[in-house]
Amino acid sequence: MNDKLIGSSFDVFLIEEGIYEEVRRVAVKRVLAWQVSQAMEDQNISKTAMAKKMRTSRSSLDRLLDADNSSVTVQTLEKAASAVDKRLVMCLVDKDANVEGACGDFAFA
Repeated sequence: MNDKLIGSSFDVFLIEEGIYEEVRRVAVKRVLAWQVSQAMEDQNISKTAMAKKMRTSRSSLDRLLDADNSSVTVQTLEKAASAVDKRLVMCLVDKDANVEGACGDFAFA
């Protein structure tokens, strides 16, 4: 085992490999897709009904629910959140900041 890696975090590894931002972007999209899917399931909303509630096409909804498709817009995310009685919260934080509660009262919601 390489002793220099003992105690390193996975984030440090990803940074050193030069893939941190891409991995993070994919992870965020996957979580959002899962959250929307779970909310639809919890509320018994079909894809057709969800697309109608969002006033969008079924293909646009499919892109949102596809964890590997990163071409979703903020507008689509907001429509999806609203359709399941949720809201989208976003904010900018320093790269090295702890994101737990980082948005505080200043979150875009």
